[in-house]
Amino acid sequence: MDFALMWDSLPKVLAGAGMTFQLTFLALGLGFVLATVIALASLSGRRWLSLPADGYVYVFRSTPLLVQIFLIYYGLGQFQAVRASFLWPFLREPFACAVLALMLNTGAYTAEIIKGGIRSVPWGQVEAARACGMSGLLLFRRILFPVAFRQALPAYGNEIILMIKASSLASTITLLEITGIARVIIAETFRPIELFIVSGGIYLVINAVLSRAVRALELYLSPQLKDSLDSEQRRQQALGVRVG
Repeated sequence: MDFALMWDSLPKVLAGAGMTFQLTFLALGLGFVLATVIALASLSGRRWLSLPADGYVYVFRSTPLLVQIFLIYYGLGQFQAVRASFLWPFLREPFACAVLALMLNTGAYTAEIIKGGIRSVPWGQVEAARACGMSGLLLFRRILFPVAFRQALPAYGNEIILMIKASSLASTITLLEITGIARVIIAETFRPIELFIVSGGIYLVINAVLSRAVRALELYLSPQLKDSLDSEQRRQQALGVRVG
């Protein structure tokens, strides 16, 4: 194990974190907007809206992300209509293709998370809001979405972590994010173990920080969880004292 190489390579690989964050959070932001529309269409009760929405979710959840990236980056350019369209300057760039693929993929998974969150909203709260005169967009903005977001936050936190890791697939289409830079150094040094340990450690630290951030946000939005956790800790401490 070449620890000197690992230490020297750490700043170089870490420089790819900026690209990783750009890919991940741009895809997550666009994907969240798309997922909200898809979830509402799926729950609308209108088949002309729900069937395409459910079909989109089924396709992108049932096929590998790597295949989706390749189809977008390598496949779309084979169509003359695409190359002649105003979208071609966008679709010929690897960064844009990677963001598009990640966005479509996370949009499908996030739509299911949002649907689950909306379905978990107590019906009594909806009825109370309607009794106060709320309906449509106002009901969704003030009651459904805030409650559903709090309910779905733990699952969405997992999706954020998964997208951080999935962004490594962008290295297959020449993007120099964390894994891409590690692969370049591997090609120069022929030391894959050391470089993949370094890149894996960076992903580990990033996801540990994000996990703590999501947990802190969850406790902020749901203070009763902190109270219940404090009560459980006090109970365990009391039991420990008694046992001791």
